[in-house]
Amino acid sequence: MPLSLTGVILVVEDDDSMRQAIQRLLNAAGFKTEAYASSEALLADGRAAFAACVVSDYKLPGISGLELLTALRTRGHWPPVVLVTAHDSIEVRNEAMRRGASGYLAKPFRSRDLLDAIELAVQGRSPP
Repeated sequence: MPLSLTGVILVVEDDDSMRQAIQRLLNAAGFKTEAYASSEALLADGRAAFAACVVSDYKLPGISGLELLTALRTRGHWPPVVLVTAHDSIEVRNEAMRRGASGYLAKPFRSRDLLDAIELAVQGRSPP
């Protein structure tokens, strides 16, 4: 049963096929989504202020997912942010959590893991 959200999940991923796959998964689970190929595109759009959650790749050209998280907070936007990465390391994971990421997943991840991370993030709970 999908989590009920009163907002849109924003997906930031520079890889077209991964961005489309995440968006299809979330839409199939009953979520409304908007997708962006870069952090800059999301920041220019202004929807982050009203997002239920942001799912962002960590390694992006230009502003990284971690820098996006910081930029959102600096602008006064506090949606939960779930970072996903193919460049997993304990240092990256710890820095993401230190900066306030609500969730962190290493690629490849299972669909259920992303849905669970979003649910935990919007409920304000930390991952186990």
